[in-house]
Amino acid sequence: MSASRFEGSRVIVTGAARGIGARIAERFAAEGANVVVIDRLREEGSARAEAIGGAFVQADLASVESTRDAMEAAVTELGGVDALVNNAGLLRFASLMETTPEQWDETFAVNSRSMLLTLQIAAREMVAAGRGGAIVNLASMAAKTGGAGQVAYAASKSAVVALTRVAALELGPSGIRVNAMCPGYVLTEMGADTRTPEKIAQWSSYSPLGRLGEPDDVAGLALFLASQDGAYLTGQAVNITGGMVMH
Repeated sequence: MSASRFEGSRVIVTGAARGIGARIAERFAAEGANVVVIDRLREEGSARAEAIGGAFVQADLASVESTRDAMEAAVTELGGVDALVNNAGLLRFASLMETTPEQWDETFAVNSRSMLLTLQIAAREMVAAGRGGAIVNLASMAAKTGGAGQVAYAASKSAVVALTRVAALELGPSGIRVNAMCPGYVLTEMGADTRTPEKIAQWSSYSPLGRLGEPDDVAGLALFLASQDGAYLTGQAVNITGGMVMH
């Protein structure tokens, strides 16, 4: 791993106060990037940004105005943007028949609509600068396989994959690459309150590697997709599931 792969690059990571996003931000910073952390958690987000020598912008990604304001502030802080990682997401459990319109709308607002807004602002800046850029959107294994009890989540992540493909088609001529990551079961704070040793063992058995994912597994892919090593990849929804999904 080159310590200077992203030297001087300007990177924005949403949902980076903890979990996968935090590790992505840490690894970009470790490889020389100037990083802005966007998150709703002020205390944790500020601490994360300070620890990596970056900056923090608070945002409620369920709000159109807050999302746009945060992105504008992040771009101003960095003086532009070379890579955007849309990591922030919301997971709510409810069956198909129990899911309310309000739950559906909230999930789509955070998981899908916020990515449209951040992507629009980042792409505008990248096009104006004429240097190209990379955008990485966090989808999910659920986008391809569904997930009982996760109808809004799975549908919102499928929307992320579709958004990624359209953005790749439209932004490719400007040298902007757009890809999605589809992680499987990753051990983070999200969903921790419903996690049991039995569930961990069960899900681990679905992977040929015999384990669940770690934030570093996803972070490594994010950095690859944003780097020149991934220069000929765009419009992809890359599985990172330990073999639970193989297509």
